[in-house]
Amino acid sequence: MSHDKSFQHDLWELIKDIKFAMLTHRHADGSLHAHPLTTQNRSLDPGEPLYFFVSKKSEVGQRLRADGNVCLSYADLKEDRWISVSGEAAISEDLDTKKKLFNALAKAWFPGGAEDPDLELVEVRIVNAEYWDIKESKVTQLLKMATAAVTGNKPEMGEHRELHTNG
Repeated sequence: MSHDKSFQHDLWELIKDIKFAMLTHRHADGSLHAHPLTTQNRSLDPGEPLYFFVSKKSEVGQRLRADGNVCLSYADLKEDRWISVSGEAAISEDLDTKKKLFNALAKAWFPGGAEDPDLELVEVRIVNAEYWDIKESKVTQLLKMATAAVTGNKPEMGEHRELHTNG
């Protein structure tokens, strides 16, 4: 994967304050299913995966072991930010990483701490990511859309970037 430091930094700046991601995975029958999960990272260095805690009692770990292709969706409605991350998820039992990421909020779900036997660590390696960061006010957005409707030109609003792997 190409590790674009600037993009990874920008991506982290966009998602770090969003409490939940929707992790979408595929069921055995091919249907898609999404779960709200809390991103556990404290930073996102180039090449670093996104981390999530899940319960072994849930279906998430089982499904990800069968098919690790996932999509993470983040949304910040107040700031008009929309982020989509495609990746390859894996289940990890790395106790050092669990300990590093474990926090007081995770303790509500996993009272046994990082060593809780019900705790699974999901690592999502970023394959592709895309974001839209609309910086214009709502009024400006509406004016640009109205102008576009009249002129037939697409409105240009905010920043849109993509990151793709090199294969």
